[in-house]
Amino acid sequence: MIDADGTVQSELDADMRRIAGLPLWRGKIRAESLPGGLSNRNFVVRDGGDAYVARLVGGDDPAHGIVRAREIAVSQAAHRAGIAPELVHAEPGLLVLRLIEGRTLTAAEVAAPVMLRRIAALLRRCHGEVAAHLRGPAPCFWVFHALRDYLAALAARGVPPEPIERLRGIAAALEAAVGPIRLALTHNDLMPGNLIDDGARLWLIDWEYAGFGAPLFDLASLAVDNALDAAAQETLLAAYYRRAPSAALRRRFAAMRIAAALREALWARVQEMHATLDFDYAGYAEAHEARFEADYAAFR
Repeated sequence: MIDADGTVQSELDADMRRIAGLPLWRGKIRAESLPGGLSNRNFVVRDGGDAYVARLVGGDDPAHGIVRAREIAVSQAAHRAGIAPELVHAEPGLLVLRLIEGRTLTAAEVAAPVMLRRIAALLRRCHGEVAAHLRGPAPCFWVFHALRDYLAALAARGVPPEPIERLRGIAAALEAAVGPIRLALTHNDLMPGNLIDDGARLWLIDWEYAGFGAPLFDLASLAVDNALDAAAQETLLAAYYRRAPSAALRRRFAAMRIAAALREALWARVQEMHATLDFDYAGYAEAHEARFEADYAAFR
């Protein structure tokens, strides 16, 4: 039996039927919609005593650099490294993972000093261990390439050239300020909903943007996506690097944090073009544009 709370639309019905028809279930299942995704539809599925998350992810998404085969490979590597749930089924447009029975963090919880230290330790494991378990082609994520690509897409859709050229110049200046990086396998999407606390340990989920990139960007993504204040950012840097951050590191981190805010804003502007989920992408973009402008003014 498949149950969904409340009145479901035809699209939700179709998703439920697709999930019910998967070959991995042992018997009757119960499924319910899992709220919170900004670009995917997610469901909790209970099959007897086992629980899973079914993610309707769609196909590859060139607009955001998402290649599902690479997402699958990194998800499997992160599970083998012990920081992500097991991927038990994958087919075009749909992934099924074991449910982590725990609490999805909120931004307020992320900002607590004790939690920031736990997250810093988790990110060190991610950056230091996942790559050893990865097989197949190496995915890549470089935020400044993403910015240039988003700006090109917006220009092609008719955004006036003046703001596009201004943002291209700012992105180039920020890239220069970041300077050389240490390459590692990074997550690149550290929304609070992608962190789960099971009471004993933390887990990282949703690896669609993962790839070899800059560990400093993961710290910047965490700061932006959870609205960390200056004190929390200092705690995060000290916990991750295991020493008080230098003035040079603070400057590089500030540049990467501003790039992360701009990435969120441009992601939402591009998402507005083709997204079908009921989400206020314009409002999301405006909030991050305001933070980007304020932080860039301070950085200058």
